[in-house]
Amino acid sequence: MRAFLQKLLTKPVVNLANKISSKPVKRRVDRALSDLYKQISTNNDQKGLVINLGAKDKFVILSDQHKGARDGADVFALAENNYIAALAYYFKEGFYYINLGDSEELWENLLITVKHHNKATFEAEKTFLHANRFYKIFGNHDLYWDNDPLAAINLEKIYGQKVPIYEGAILRTKLSKMKLDIFMTHGHQGDLQSDGNWFSKWFVSDIWAPFQSYLRINPNTPANNDELKTVHNRLMYQWSSKRKNMLLITGHTHQPVFKSFTHLELLYEQLEQAKTGKDMVAVQKLNDQISALKNKGDRMPDFKGYLDTYFNTGCCCFNDGDITGIEIEGGNIRLIKWKYDKDKRSNREVLEESKLDELKVCEL
Repeated sequence: MRAFLQKLLTKPVVNLANKISSKPVKRRVDRALSDLYKQISTNNDQKGLVINLGAKDKFVILSDQHKGARDGADVFALAENNYIAALAYYFKEGFYYINLGDSEELWENLLITVKHHNKATFEAEKTFLHANRFYKIFGNHDLYWDNDPLAAINLEKIYGQKVPIYEGAILRTKLSKMKLDIFMTHGHQGDLQSDGNWFSKWFVSDIWAPFQSYLRINPNTPANNDELKTVHNRLMYQWSSKRKNMLLITGHTHQPVFKSFTHLELLYEQLEQAKTGKDMVAVQKLNDQISALKNKGDRMPDFKGYLDTYFNTGCCCFNDGDITGIEIEGGNIRLIKWKYDKDKRSNREVLEESKLDELKVCEL
């Protein structure tokens, strides 16, 4: 019966959940991001930190673990070992770790339940904290860390020491051509149905979670990267493209974006380049790839004038156990994936990479 209901109901219910859980408004998104950036950049330490990015500094940014209760609704369970292996690698290699929000799924679960079932992941994160290499930023599903009076006490119990909580952070660096700010926040700001909205929280905890648990649905498929950008990601790009000498990195949408493109959009860009170069073999190959990925009704986007200003970490809860994130190291920025091999060993894969100096940013 469960298998039959999964086949029958998964797609319509996931579509309904997505519709209810996200309703970004451009005016609200723009104002929220602008206000937050201004507060952090003017040294409002309660909102976030300005961190100097030196030539030898290494940062990894991961988000959207949604650590749960190891029940049918726990989308993190399958990715846990990949996440722990990734943190062990980054700690050994000397990276700083920026957790970009929605680390704990506190809309569906009580904190005591999440704490009980995720001891190993908290221990892995704790190593960064004790080495002064950990920055924790809240999202909408773990907004508790910012607005509950007992949050600081509970964080100290989990990690063994006090943990500052921020809404964002700025990595500030000097490149050969300019000074660059890399602005990071979870990305829920300005979304009417994510930015602290009580109805969305009720729907997720009382309607979606029991249904998801029974049917064992994880809507976070790697195919998210094989689509055009979500409305929310497009609004994030539009905001970032108008800010001088700035990159924006968010999470929230669970859709990896690199240099303002998803994987499908990158194929479209490569198709245009192949047409310009009259490489008909490449044109045919890219058309075949695009046809296999695009949804009905999708049209080739207009990328004229696009800048490389927006990045999204993706998530750490894909339904095949993969996790994605952003690395910044040695003057480079990368989109990376950690995935299991046939023997269930975790392996790091670089999906995209670019030099920070070569990115096209707004210079107005």
